Order: sequence, then structure tokens, then C-alpha cells
Amino acid sequence: MDMTMNKKLLAVAISSAAFASQAVAIELYNEDGTTFSVGGHVSVAVGDVNSSDRQGDDDIGIESVSPRINFNVTHDIGNGFTADAKGEWALNYLDGGENAFTTRLGYLGLTHDDFGRAVAGTQWAPYYSVSGVADMPIAFANDFIYDDHGNLGTGRGEEMLSYGNSVDFGEAGTLNLGVAWQGRKVDDVSYTSTVSFENEYGNRAQIALNYSIADVTANYAFNTGDVNFGSVGSQTAESHVLSATYGSYGKEGIYLAGVYAMNEYMNSSSGIALEETTAVELLASYAFSNSINVSVNYEAVEDDKESATVYSTSALQAEYNFTSNFVGFAGYEFDLQGSGTYKDKADDKWLIGARYYL
Repeated sequence: MDMTMNKKLLAVAISSAAFASQAVAIELYNEDGTTFSVGGHVSVAVGDVNSSDRQGDDDIGIESVSPRINFNVTHDIGNGFTADAKGEWALNYLDGGENAFTTRLGYLGLTHDDFGRAVAGTQWAPYYSVSGVADMPIAFANDFIYDDHGNLGTGRGEEMLSYGNSVDFGEAGTLNLGVAWQGRKVDDVSYTSTVSFENEYGNRAQIALNYSIADVTANYAFNTGDVNFGSVGSQTAESHVLSATYGSYGKEGIYLAGVYAMNEYMNSSSGIALEETTAVELLASYAFSNSINVSVNYEAVEDDKESATVYSTSALQAEYNFTSNFVGFAGYEFDLQGSGTYKDKADDKWLIGARYYL
């Protein structure tokens, strides 16, 4: 087993975000094998992303862009084992009120150089290591993996037990394996501001494989489990997802990523779980030596039963690192619209803002 790769797994676990191009944390304590750090970011923008919630279609306002704060602890418990804990909360600093903090992550992990890593709690799922490779730009990124992702385990998986390890083949590359399980639960899921259902989730399981060699990765994940949907009754909700990447997002040079998912009852429209869908996400970015990173992405979800497009979008974006902690960003997303019964009025969106990493 490759000790370096397993230590990287722990480093990712205690960083401020999975796949973050800039994972910054302030270490406040480091003594006798124990560390404590604080991370996260405050992100605000001007735009019309939520204009439908305002009085007019052309209204603009201040938007929060996924701000969060996290606390990270690691402790060397001997015999090659390191324990770590993380708590992360989304910040609602624009509206205030009782929901100023909502949980994003909360878990306890155990890592060993040879035996791998186990994590229990709300965490980034192994599935996301495959589906999230294009979920990079600040303003506009992946949407389809966040459709009830906490319960289905497609983004941040709630109440999840996972295990991961890696095998280093030297110049032939590295293979990473991740598996996870979620137990039975009942949850009220809000699909829109006016549509919610009580869903009953059975035991869920997933597996993810990530192979990397040089600057290229090839990835596959499978996610399955029964769900008694309040909208369509008892079904098996499962997904096969494939992805590939070239380069490193945010580092000088080109980054390419593609995601292709074949889903059953994993995506929804207006609260109705769709029987068969295909999802595609493509991202191309280029980071210049002067810290400007430009990108274009495309995302679409197809209803295979209806032979119609549920939605389709494309975005042009730019990010600039004023410092390692302060990033400006701008993006314009084109609504390429759905088709058939999903066709609606086009709703283009734009954002201009800044992100400060703690």
C-alpha cells in the first residue's frame, strides 16, 4: 500500500472542501500529536440567480455563494493510526434569523497508512469522487448530483459509513477504492419552495473506483438502494456514473473533466422522481500564470422515458486570485432550456462576486 496516498486521503478529509481548488485553513493548535484548525469561506455576489424569488424577473440583489465555516481536529493515537473529526456549517448571514447555521458536514474518521480510512457521519460520499470532478467553478457548477444528495449519497451523504484505500502501482498509476453504506431513514424532502414529500429510504450502498496516472484520471461509481417516494411509491433508486479528467483545476494550464451518469429515480422534476434519466456534465478551464482562470461548462439531464430534455445549461466564467485567500469571480449561465413538457421560459443568470477563504 502507498503510505503517501493514504496520508493524502486524511489531508483531503480535514481540508475545507472536497475538490476545492484552494483549501485554506488556519491552524490554531499543533502539539503532542494533536492539531486544531478553522477553515471555510465567506462568499458574496451581486446577481440575479434568485430573481424569481423577488418581485420582478429583472431584479438583482446580493447572493450568498455557498459560504461555510468548519472546525477540524486530528490526533495521533499511535500504532500508525490517526483520528480526525470535522464539523462544517453553512452560513446564512444575509437573511439572519433562527437558521443562521445549517449542518453541511459532521464526521469522525480513522486513518492508517496500510489499512486505509474509515469515516462515520455526514461526509462527502465516495460517489462524489467520481461525479464531482466537474463541480469546480465558484459561480455555476454541477446541479444534478445535488438532487436529494444527502439521502441518496450522491454529494454529501448523511448518516454514512465509508471506507477507502489505495494501491500504488508506481509508474503505472494509482487505484483508489471507496465503499459506503447508509441505513434506513424517513425524511421530509423539499424539492421546490412549494413542493415537498415524505420519503422512506431503505439501506443504501455505493462503490467508487478512481484510477490516476500522470495528469489523467478515469473513474466509476455505482449507487443503489430502495426508496418509497411520496410522489411515485416504492422504487429502486440507483446510478452508474463514469468520469474522466485531465490536469488540475486552478493550477496553471488546462483542466478538462467529463461526467456521464445513467440514473433510475435519482433525478426529479417539480418533486416527481423520474424513472430513467441520463445526466452529462462537461468542463474545460484554463489557468494563466497571472492567476486568471477561465472556464466553460455544460450540463444537461435527459428524461429517457419521455425522450425529452429536463434542463440544459452552459456557463462562461472567470476567477482571479488577488491573493491565496481572496478570489474574485464572475459568471454568466445560459439557460438552454428543456424540451417537450419541460420546455419553459429561458432564465439566464449571472453573478459577480468575491470569496474570502478563512
